[in-house]
Amino acid sequence: MRITSVNDRALVRLISETHHKPPVLRGLVDSDEEAAVLAEIEGETSARLIAEAQGSPALDRRELAFARRSHDLTLYGQSHINAAFTYTRPSGNRFNTGERGAWYCAWDMLTSAQEVGFHRTRELGFIGRYEDEARYVELLGDFIGDFPDLHPDLHGEAHAALDPAPERGYPAGQRLAADLRAEGHRGLIYPSVRHPGGRCFVAFDPGIIQNVRPGASWKLVWQGAPEFTIEGL
Repeated sequence: MRITSVNDRALVRLISETHHKPPVLRGLVDSDEEAAVLAEIEGETSARLIAEAQGSPALDRRELAFARRSHDLTLYGQSHINAAFTYTRPSGNRFNTGERGAWYCAWDMLTSAQEVGFHRTRELGFIGRYEDEARYVELLGDFIGDFPDLHPDLHGEAHAALDPAPERGYPAGQRLAADLRAEGHRGLIYPSVRHPGGRCFVAFDPGIIQNVRPGASWKLVWQGAPEFTIEGL
């Protein structure tokens, strides 16, 4: 596998708008003191807060984004970074297991939209109803370093991790990611499976995600068919 140097700004990660709003619990109470009590109760079951305080079997808390003590010095995006590594699907994703998450992003918004849209479309297919709209917010991040690259050379065969079927591609990708992490690699470049020509990146290590900031907002709309449209907000 070849190694590619990266020194790029504003790679795009799309997250659901519901995960980008102020704490929903604040509207249930009348004071900051009461909100703090509710936040403490919430923290007892929050995978992110538990990992920040204690770590987990697959994630050392020292790997997570540093939480500054002074509120006015808090870095934007640190909770989003930590959430990406602590909230996971039980079966994992293409390059992470259910025990440890990863930060998935792409060099352009359309690629990210097709990636997240695939998963939403798949969920709608389970209920047999393609009527929905979902709002997403861009998280932009910068990356620098030398990373393994799964883009095949001319006439080369695609790696098994790039199989479009999750039941085949995900186990192969999770094994590959475990091997790469064991070798000391902190991320992986790969061609988008959902958007031909798109270029994606997955960060295995929270520490390589730099300068996270918000970008544009988008809406994905399904109107009776698996194909969806993308609208700017």
